[in-house]
Amino acid sequence: MCRHVAYLGPEVPLGAVLCEPEHSLFRQSWAPRRQRYGTVNADGFGVGWYADGDPVPGRYRRAGPIWGDLSFTDLARVVRTGALLAAVRDATVPGADQEAAAAPYAGGPWLFSHNGAVAGWPGSLAPLAGGLPAVEILSMEARNDSAFVWALVLNRLRAGDEEGQALADTVLEVARAAPGSRLNLLLTSGDGITATAWGDTLWYLARPGRGTVVASEPYDDDPHWVEVPDRTLLVADRTDVLLTPLKEPEETGRPGAGPVPVTPKESPA
Repeated sequence: MCRHVAYLGPEVPLGAVLCEPEHSLFRQSWAPRRQRYGTVNADGFGVGWYADGDPVPGRYRRAGPIWGDLSFTDLARVVRTGALLAAVRDATVPGADQEAAAAPYAGGPWLFSHNGAVAGWPGSLAPLAGGLPAVEILSMEARNDSAFVWALVLNRLRAGDEEGQALADTVLEVARAAPGSRLNLLLTSGDGITATAWGDTLWYLARPGRGTVVASEPYDDDPHWVEVPDRTLLVADRTDVLLTPLKEPEETGRPGAGPVPVTPKESPA
């Protein structure tokens, strides 16, 4: 599977989020504390970030483990940003895509990561391929389940869906086609963070004036971390976090039905 994290807040070096915390994503690549599936995330890593005045994020991805890249810590020490998404990967199925299979995936202003696995891939999702334009299939960055899920999400975003609706409808569509899939999705456009908890762990940390972090697991022992319940959509900005329950596919009244809003969850002080 993988571990991933997104940050939105005051401008900081990449390393302040990814390397410096005691249980940072860097350390989670070999010693995750709450990973339910797999133990070592050594099959690639990546980080995407936004620069002032440029809506299209930059990315740095590699096929090997994050600890084996001697240049990454230098990069993370000097590059600063107010928004990022990063992941370390434990491949579900060995493949030849290498760096291309490492999150974050990108399209326009968006960065995306998938923590989980699609049950019965690729056969289980073959029926969904017909709903995508051919150019979306031919433009997939990699040949794995995460890249296909991203193609489904991106197609909805390009059609005008809001980010939360795009993630929620994609999760329900994939869960219906491939029951038992784990679909923790993470998305940012640099202005907000959207995520789903569906089969694996998800946490968030929201501190006034210090931004918002959404991650597979806490990167430190700050008591303000909040665990997101399973089957939940999370939508966050720099100050607020909203949680919405996601219904199981058999409970939805129509294909692609969206989530039911609930009272917003207050951010910790």
